[in-house]
Amino acid sequence: MDWFAAPDARLARWLLERGIALTYLVAFAAAYRQFPALLGEQGLLPVPEFLRRSSFRDSPSLFHLHYSDRAATAVAVIGLAVSLAMVSGLPQRGPLWLPLVLWIVLWLLYLSIVNVGQIFYAFGWESLLLEAGFLAIFLGHARTAPPLLILWLFRWLAIRVELGAGLIKLRGDRCWRELSCMDYHHETQPMPNPLSRLAHGAPRWFHRLEGVGNFVAQLGAPLLLVLPQPLAGVGALMMIATQAYLVATGNYAWLNLITMVIAASALPDAFFPWAAPTRPAGGFDPAPVWYLGAVVVVTGIYLVLSYWPARNLLARHQLMNYAFNRFHLAGTYGAFGSVTRERFEIVLEGTRDRTPTPASEWREYGFKGKPGDPGRRPPQVAPYHLRLDWLMWFAALSPRYAEPWLPRLVERLLRGDRLALGLLRSPAFADGPPSWIRARYYRYRFASREEHAATRAWWVRTLEGDFLPPVSLPGR
Repeated sequence: MDWFAAPDARLARWLLERGIALTYLVAFAAAYRQFPALLGEQGLLPVPEFLRRSSFRDSPSLFHLHYSDRAATAVAVIGLAVSLAMVSGLPQRGPLWLPLVLWIVLWLLYLSIVNVGQIFYAFGWESLLLEAGFLAIFLGHARTAPPLLILWLFRWLAIRVELGAGLIKLRGDRCWRELSCMDYHHETQPMPNPLSRLAHGAPRWFHRLEGVGNFVAQLGAPLLLVLPQPLAGVGALMMIATQAYLVATGNYAWLNLITMVIAASALPDAFFPWAAPTRPAGGFDPAPVWYLGAVVVVTGIYLVLSYWPARNLLARHQLMNYAFNRFHLAGTYGAFGSVTRERFEIVLEGTRDRTPTPASEWREYGFKGKPGDPGRRPPQVAPYHLRLDWLMWFAALSPRYAEPWLPRLVERLLRGDRLALGLLRSPAFADGPPSWIRARYYRYRFASREEHAATRAWWVRTLEGDFLPPVSLPGR
């Protein structure tokens, strides 16, 4: 059926399959490493407590059947194994039902994690991965032609991601309209990377060019995706190039990776004929009726669900990163509608003194990704996601983002909890927990070229006061 097949989109399907599977791999790896400490039975926001106050209807998850830390680890391990299989491409060479079932497994497992993840999984790229992973279920296998309707749904997803981000900026902070937001953003973004300081120190005209490029990529390029080739492919390349620049200058978890993958749905084989998978010998197999029906039904459901994100794009009070349903399908996206002008950081410190005094020695806890020690170069973390580090950035913006997990983190550190310490880069006290912990509030800025040359410091920080006063465990 000509209306169903897109035989010249073999490369697009290949990139979608491998890219989404690779993103799942990173996501399940993060869950394996971090979930027990953040959300496990002894975590900062324990899942069992959440399940007692929520229903399956409110938060669809396999964990409503049973939760334990072993079960959570098993979910992550199974997700890792299936993701690796899909990255290899072996299941796609099997019968049509095999990759379909495995994509369903990945989607159900990650949906189960996200829907009990609370604030630690309240990021837009969680819904973005789930939505892309759901559409991947219907991509077919190596012997069927790529389904045109599903590829168009991927384009619609790419449009919502970029257009939503562009419109939220156009309607949001005035500095976007003045093309001055990038004067601050490289320095104040949640988690800078090794090149962020260099980008921040670029000339002002370059930051203006970044602002223009942002609107071209987010308001112009998505509109090209609805046009015939080669214009749709050009729009996809513009979006991919912009996302690659964001990867080079910041740590945004897998947001940029999955956005590039989704945009690749509009790349025709003719752009990169040397890279496109070859057609099967004898041509593609006819698509089974049940598969055709599934694709048509899913497309119809998406047309209905798309009413809400389409209306949101046109709304004056646009929502950002919002899931309209608990299955995270046909959501709305966007990022950084407002930009902070100054950077503040919360720094945790501990002391062994029985009673803190002005002469007490306080040692600083080091985080894996977020700024702390001014002499430490910002690391490259993305596409991996350090969830605690990101929440520390939000907590520095407002104390309401720190409740109730930050006081619980301090309590766990006072007890020397192994899981909590595993979330950090350095424990401050290698031979047992401290007696007291406090949280200090600092203003950070990138060191200038002259300051860096003189001190080798990446940051200059100024103490603003206490975020949390010194606390200890009762009875100590």
